[in-house]
Amino acid sequence: MASAHLGSDWKLRSANEKDGEAIRRLVFDVLLEHGLRPDPDGTDADLKNVVESYQMRGGLFDVLIDEGGEIVGTVGLFAVTSDRCELRKMYLARRARKRGHGKRLLEHALKEARAMGFHRLELETAAVLVKAIALYERYGFQRYQPDHLAPRCDCAYYLNLD
Repeated sequence: MASAHLGSDWKLRSANEKDGEAIRRLVFDVLLEHGLRPDPDGTDADLKNVVESYQMRGGLFDVLIDEGGEIVGTVGLFAVTSDRCELRKMYLARRARKRGHGKRLLEHALKEARAMGFHRLELETAAVLVKAIALYERYGFQRYQPDHLAPRCDCAYYLNLD
């Protein structure tokens, strides 16, 4: 994906291997802020190499960059099957919140998922992420009970993209 400008000098671009440490730091900081435990060898193992885990498997992993070049947001689409993907690792640094960036990241993910030919988008989350859940529900995501959930997640949602 080419970079997209999101107002001011902030932009969205594809993550690369050099972004790994900054991505992990951002995701883990947000998790800890909400009382959730990072799991670098389990649930978060996909962050060891986002290019391999997402892009090379038919998905995407993009980062939101501020005017100083710092990664302040992340969003991933993890290909599960040829027509189904998971929204993963959509997080914003505290200073990037309350500016509409969560909505922009979600709209970007929905647009890209459709363009990539996915028909269903799923996600797992934790109930403590109330603002994220409210955002998903505003966009029509429906709650469902999957066969299993990631250890720190206690709810799941889906959205049919057709």
